[in-house]
Amino acid sequence: MARLVRVRPTKIELVKLKRRLSLAQRVQKIVKDRLSILTTEFLDTARETVEAKKKLVDDLAELYKAMSIAAGYHGYIALEKEFILTETDSKVTAGSRSVAGVRIPSFELTGRARPMSKYSLTDTSSFLDRAAELSEEVLRVSAELAELQRGFELLAMEINRTKRITNALEYMVIPELKDTIRYLNMKFEERDREEKARLKRVKSLVAGE
Repeated sequence: MARLVRVRPTKIELVKLKRRLSLAQRVQKIVKDRLSILTTEFLDTARETVEAKKKLVDDLAELYKAMSIAAGYHGYIALEKEFILTETDSKVTAGSRSVAGVRIPSFELTGRARPMSKYSLTDTSSFLDRAAELSEEVLRVSAELAELQRGFELLAMEINRTKRITNALEYMVIPELKDTIRYLNMKFEERDREEKARLKRVKSLVAGE
């Protein structure tokens, strides 16, 4: 039996307890629905994170291969010269979006010019163009993976917090309210029986006179 809520044994308190129980049950339903949404988002994010990691690894392997071919074709000195001339800054713009009340960060690469557009077309080859395209893609996927990974962590923390609330309602708050209401009902029924028995005795005594 759950612990009882400490209240005065009055019918007014009984009415209040019934209202609290009704509210707790409504809150429980809302929290469970939210937990279901969070779990769905968590699983989707987990799947997207795995896919993004795989793509990043594949793109890095392709980039390494393209850079090796470009270095073999142009030579390391000429390749380094082109990199210095076409060097640009990469910036990340941070934002956020809401998922079932959880603020998930969003990252976007900004302030970048396509490196291949600055290459000397007479001194470079399509090998370098391919390496430039892959480097752009690697940066984009890295930002996407960072967003997914952080969202994955935040959703996991919120799911654990929501589960604790659900468990507290299901195994503590609601059982305590139900048992207290049951106890007060039994107490009032016992009082009513005692009162009826007392009235019968009084009537019997009055009738005997």
